[in-house]
Amino acid sequence: MSLQRIILEMGTGNDLYGEDYTKAAVRAVQDCLHHSSISLFRSMGIDHDTMQVEVTIGTQKPEAVDTEVVAKQIPFGTVKVNTVKGGLNVADPVQDTVTVIASAAVAARLEIPEGKYRPA
Repeated sequence: MSLQRIILEMGTGNDLYGEDYTKAAVRAVQDCLHHSSISLFRSMGIDHDTMQVEVTIGTQKPEAVDTEVVAKQIPFGTVKVNTVKGGLNVADPVQDTVTVIASAAVAARLEIPEGKYRPA
């Protein structure tokens, strides 16, 4: 068996006023999920929970992201969340606020029998 990526979705999310990196990360993951539909599970009779999901979140303060909260956004599979330096902070010195913009990549992988399917 070979672990193969079956989907990669990207998304962005933000927190306009609270400088909440977790909230921005959650919104980025939700953006990813709203763009994806993996019909192969139903059409091939595969259990959703067999998939392995890797979430990568980019923010200016990766250590400020609660990865457990982010992981709970993924409804199926075994989930791993990584945080990296990325995203964007936009300061508003007049209002003394920072808008946090997070980027997310959600990759889903399945064990595929070797030789049965060939990558395109």
